[in-house]
Amino acid sequence: MDVADLIDEVIAREGGYSNHPADRGGPTHWGITQAVARANGYVGPMQALPRAQAVAIYRRLYWDQPGYGFVAELAPTIAAELFDTAVNMGVSTATGFLQRALNALNRNQQDYPDLKLDRVIGARTLGALRAFRALRGAAGERVLFKAIDAMQGERYIALAERRPANEAFLYGWLANRIG
Repeated sequence: MDVADLIDEVIAREGGYSNHPADRGGPTHWGITQAVARANGYVGPMQALPRAQAVAIYRRLYWDQPGYGFVAELAPTIAAELFDTAVNMGVSTATGFLQRALNALNRNQQDYPDLKLDRVIGARTLGALRAFRALRGAAGERVLFKAIDAMQGERYIALAERRPANEAFLYGWLANRIG
């Protein structure tokens, strides 16, 4: 698994320019919202956002800064899921899903101490992931992936329930982001 491949997959899934009236994110290109593009120095029209700039934003904000490369060294499938979830829901949400799942799967702290839900990949989170992976192996990584996916799916449904305009996106979120 290579982060460049993950970014290519996200860009392929997100497509080109969009300005859907129900999307609170406003205009997007390559899946990058106008607000994110502006916060990262892009000042031109969203239709003209260079793909290379979108790639750099994805790598910096959704891979390097949250430390998902460190997760990839231990559990590549989990790192890929965190990256995809972070792009769609935010880094703190994605990392929080991992921490919550690790806490729920530690058998009442028999395997490793509970994590503080600080939504940051740090030494304790990596230590818990390392302990979980050592105990449960590849099969455990699949279960951890399912737990993160379940939280993501529940969040999508809740978003559609709270804001009916989000129903325009729910089918695509579930079809393209879960599993």
